Amino acid sequence: MNTKARAAWLSVASNIILTVGKLIIGLMIGSVSVISEAIHSANDLLASFIALFAVKTSDKPPDKEHPYGHGKIENIAGTIEAVLIFLAAGFIISEAIEKLRHGGEIMEPGWGIFIMGISALMNLLVSSYLLKVGKEQHSVALEADGIHLRTDVYTSLGVFVGLLLIRITGYQIIDPIVAILVALLIMKAAYDLTRKAFLPLMDTAADEDTLDLVTTVMDEFSESFIEYHDLRSRRAGRDIHIDLHMVVKSEMSIQEAHDLCDIIECRIKNEITYSTVLIHVEPEVQCSHEKIFV
Repeated sequence: MNTKARAAWLSVASNIILTVGKLIIGLMIGSVSVISEAIHSANDLLASFIALFAVKTSDKPPDKEHPYGHGKIENIAGTIEAVLIFLAAGFIISEAIEKLRHGGEIMEPGWGIFIMGISALMNLLVSSYLLKVGKEQHSVALEADGIHLRTDVYTSLGVFVGLLLIRITGYQIIDPIVAILVALLIMKAAYDLTRKAFLPLMDTAADEDTLDLVTTVMDEFSESFIEYHDLRSRRAGRDIHIDLHMVVKSEMSIQEAHDLCDIIECRIKNEITYSTVLIHVEPEVQCSHEKIFV
């Protein structure tokens, strides 16, 4: 099992434990904020399974139907996760409003305080690991899952504080109010995740720092060709596809041009992890004593 798969399975296991624990205690003490956190964790569990499927699929090599590889499955998975987070937030707000209207009493906040503290600690450790592996492996799906769980840290702490205040003050209205605040935080995380995961599906270009690395490499070989243009890039999960046109001197042979492209492509791949580089060679054409590039 590779590093990405191990991280995804860890997320699945932790979410199963937290979903069951929060649901049992939330129903036992009658706390809508704890139950909302159980729903959030169940949502996380589904998202973790999606991330697990995505990281396994994205590692498959290119094939006849997917000549550019399977990297975009991670972006699709991240987008689905964002939609699930929005739906969970909507359900939590609905349940909280219902409790504000009809009331309800928490039987024993102490149990809720206990499970929320455990939840915050577990999610902090697991999300930190997912974000670390996601960045190292350039996995959008694992980063999305890590962001998802990091949001749980803050929401669990919010519910923890809310239940503590109920125990100290006795004001039951704090419970649904905290649940609504939790839902708003969840929606903010969903919005950020949507931008990160969905935009590459529109063939968004690589960031400026990545493109600057391409420019730096091309500048190193500037004396070997005349000029380059039409630099393009697009992301697909962790993969970055880069292509450009390079104009070479007319006296350069096909073999020499080919060898030069191989050297430049290797240099770019060494600078940019998980990149695929394609250079289109164009000859210098002389016409009326003026250089024309085609």
